[in-house]
Amino acid sequence: MLRGQAGDAAAWRELLALLSVRLRMFFARRLDGGADVEDLVQETLLAVHRRRMTYDPAQPFTAWAHAIAKYKLIDHWRRNRTRKHEPLDDLADFLAAPETEAPETRGDLDRVLAHLPDRQQKLVRDVKLQGLSLAEAGARAGISEGAAKVALHRALKALTEFALKGRDDKERG
Repeated sequence: MLRGQAGDAAAWRELLALLSVRLRMFFARRLDGGADVEDLVQETLLAVHRRRMTYDPAQPFTAWAHAIAKYKLIDHWRRNRTRKHEPLDDLADFLAAPETEAPETRGDLDRVLAHLPDRQQKLVRDVKLQGLSLAEAGARAGISEGAAKVALHRALKALTEFALKGRDDKERG
């Protein structure tokens, strides 16, 4: 993404090709296949292209791209009057790395989670990425469901503050 923003056309094409594979999987799981999947992939790639200069390199690229994809999906459902429940904070499908993914893209999530204590990192991964319940994640961590809920809440709050601090630092810098 950074090379693409800097004008490297080959890097930009490579990014869009890799992203299109992830987007097809993302939309196909939510739309049961069909022509709409490819339309949404193209709409999302176009939006990424148009908004590429708004990407903040201090933040994970995958989260930025996932947000664009989610809003394109929601817009599609609105246009078609489809009612579905889709949690906005569900990054698991989008962040699941295919085996051919470049190692530098895998580091986004690890880099952000590294700012948390080990127990909180594990809870975020278990609940938000692997889909475990709070009771299951708490049992794995050796704490009660209530303690897991509090710890997860604190972890998400800390991640939000970290993201906001990074944005504030960038604006000041």
